[in-house]
Amino acid sequence: MEAPGSPYASSPESAPKRAPRSPPQQQQHQQQPSEEGDDKEKPTHLRFLVSNTAAGCIIGKGGSTINDFQSQSGARIQLSRSHEFFPGTNDRIIMVSGMFDEVMKAMELILEKLLAEGEEFNEAEARPKVRLVVPNSSCGGIIGKGGSTIKSFIEESHAGIKISPQDNNYAGLHDRLVTVTGTFDNQMNAIDLILKKLCEDVHYPPNLSSPFPYAGLTFPSYPGVPVGYMIPQVPYNNAVNYGPNGYGGRYQNNKPSTPMRSPANNDAQESITIGVADEHIGAVVGRAGRNITEIIQASGARIKISDRGDFMSGTTDRKVTITGTSEAIRTAESMIMQRVSASSER
Repeated sequence: MEAPGSPYASSPESAPKRAPRSPPQQQQHQQQPSEEGDDKEKPTHLRFLVSNTAAGCIIGKGGSTINDFQSQSGARIQLSRSHEFFPGTNDRIIMVSGMFDEVMKAMELILEKLLAEGEEFNEAEARPKVRLVVPNSSCGGIIGKGGSTIKSFIEESHAGIKISPQDNNYAGLHDRLVTVTGTFDNQMNAIDLILKKLCEDVHYPPNLSSPFPYAGLTFPSYPGVPVGYMIPQVPYNNAVNYGPNGYGGRYQNNKPSTPMRSPANNDAQESITIGVADEHIGAVVGRAGRNITEIIQASGARIKISDRGDFMSGTTDRKVTITGTSEAIRTAESMIMQRVSASSER
């Protein structure tokens, strides 16, 4: 149900709210119907990032929601596994593949669901930003000569569009993030324009075998640590002080029942206790325990927070005990660090 001159039409449930196109743009689209039609007949895909909590919302109980979205749209929707994060983030990757209109319909269903979920929990940022994963080689086409293409996309969609710089911290990473902000309709309009441009790129693959193609990549500073796991930004040792930003020291729990980590025993369970300032515990736990649940699910670690008033000796830092494999602890600790850091900046 496409309207003339509009590359994207909302579902009947939500009336279109986009600003009208200018006549020159409409005329240009009308003059090139065959090219646009050809692009829409090609299979394509789109990848974007979501938190573990959002991923659970999209999957639904027993996979009911994701199956429903696939049935309604005709697109295939795949998610990276719970521990497979886009490098440098704690976010999973969703890949939507199919014909152009199928991908756009699936994006509409997914983003509407996430928007409704944010409003239900009265979250400050009920309108989530959309972070698309785009190959470096395709970013030039989106930017255009002297930034002309991205500027026209912003003007036409009324959305904010930003492309991240190339990240050289991860060996072999050839993707960048294209962040789209604005109202739901603004975002959908911008995604429509971006996907059309990607479809025109002969080097943009019509599909990928997996939403997470980074399994063989590693952090250069930590060879052998897969990029799917977040790790602390400091060397992993037995006593670390993270400074006066609400994050206390780290203490290894040297109990006989807790085997220490060794190269020959990577699956050994170990335990550490870190101190988190009392005022930042809420940010770690989250509304109705959502943040701590996400951290536990993403890392595979067990996390115990001391009761109020039960502080690290000589401090007002609550005790946060993390138990699991060394990789699980790394992931959980890094996610906790990010929550505390974000809370400290407010």
